[in-house]
Order: sequence, then C-alpha cells, then structure tokens
Amino acid sequence: MTRADDAHPFAPQPKRPIPEIEGTIGLMVEVASSNFAGTLTAITQREVTLVDRRGRERHFPRTEGAFIVNERRVTLMASPVATVSARQPTTTASGSVRISHQAKTARPSRIYVEGVHDAALIEQVWGDDLRAAAIVVEPLHGIDDLASHVLAFGATPKRRLAVLLDHLTLGTKESRLKATINDPNVLIVGHDFVDIFAAVKPERLGVTHWPDVPRDEDYKQGLATRLGYANATELFHAVIRAVRTWTDFDQSLIKSVEAALDFVTLADREP
Repeated sequence: MTRADDAHPFAPQPKRPIPEIEGTIGLMVEVASSNFAGTLTAITQREVTLVDRRGRERHFPRTEGAFIVNERRVTLMASPVATVSARQPTTTASGSVRISHQAKTARPSRIYVEGVHDAALIEQVWGDDLRAAAIVVEPLHGIDDLASHVLAFGATPKRRLAVLLDHLTLGTKESRLKATINDPNVLIVGHDFVDIFAAVKPERLGVTHWPDVPRDEDYKQGLATRLGYANATELFHAVIRAVRTWTDFDQSLIKSVEAALDFVTLADREP
C-alpha cells in the first residue's frame, strides 16, 4: 500500500523557475538561441537591444529565459531607468562599449601568446574586453613546442584555444608551426612583424620607422640600442607608455586579436 506522501519514481519533476534579473544598461548579455553577445543598451517591456564589440546593434524579444548572463539562463526585467537607451556609451581602449561587470570565473577557453610582453600589450588595450568575457591570456615563453602546448591544452568545442603568433607570414618558422596544427577548435592567428613591439606604430615613440635589426642579434635589444634605450626592458616600458588605444597598433595585429577574441568567446554552449 502506497502512502500519499511517497513520491512516485516516475512522477514529473517540478520545473525549475528561471531567475529574473534587472536589465541594466551596460550589462553583458548572451542570446540563448544564437551566438550573439553584447552589451545591453536599451530594454522595454517587449524588446532588448544589444550592441556587440564590433558595434553591431540587434534587437531581441524580451521573453522568458531568452538570455544568458554570467553563464545562467535568465529573464531580463525592464526597469524605469533601463527603458532609456544609452545614447553615448563610453568606450574601452579597444573601441568596444565600456560595461560595468562583476568578477567572473574564467572560461575554459584561452588565448596563448608568445611571451609576457605580448600579454602586457594586449592587456593594455583589450583588458576590459578580456575581463568582460572572462578570458585569460597566457604567455607560452616561446613557440618551438607549439604542437605540444596545443595537444596538452585539449581543445574541444566548448574549450577553444586561440594562439597569437609574431611574424606569421609566408615562409617563416611561425607559418610552418601553424601548418602542424589541424584542429577545428584551435585558431592560429598572427601579425606581420618580427616582434609585437614593431606592431606598435613607430610615430607613437617619436620615430618615423622601426630600425632594421640583423638576424644574428636579439631583436628587442637591437631595437633598444638603435633607438637610444639602455636595454630591452627600458624600451618595453616606453612602448607600454606609448600605447593607449587600439589605434596605436598596426591593423594586422588588431584584426588578429579581434579574431582570437571572437573565436574563444563564441565557443558552443551547452543547451
């Protein structure tokens, strides 16, 4: 005889309620039904407006559970303040819409760069974007073992890896290393210059061009010597002081960093 308070093993489970959160201007939002993600710039009782890092604006119906915030499916609620569009949002150093965001647990996807100088310069410009997306940039301290690093990472559709290389042009060592990687969950991108220092526009340091350095010299030290700096560290500090926004970089670096960010932040999500 079954007691009334015994749960039937095949009884339907109660549906877990979807949390409701206030849709505040500047909130980072992902759309549950697509790969689109951006900052919230307007919300009404019927519609949510998002703008992504490239400035593309899209409108989505404000329906139950239609959005993802901090990796949780939520229902966005309109507030009296949020019904007014953010008409002139401030921008980050990378040209993205500046948003307020809380600390997040880092996503499993990563961006690898060759060394600490690469990581520091990318942080200088794209740091706000990286924190908003919860993506970590890690220096490899050399790329001769690139295939081993990629294999050890173990990329999957939900754990993507982007690698940013210096001097990724036809016939270089970097291009040959890239050819050894054949994984749809790994993206290898790069810029045209021997070192990321030279991807900074030279006029930012008060010179018309970056000097040529013979191949048998250390490139950074060679630049420092020819530009009048005591050593590569002193030159690095000068470069960091000179870089303020994405406009201080050559287009080949900008495009590669943006491609890497898009690749790792649009990793497939579980339904």
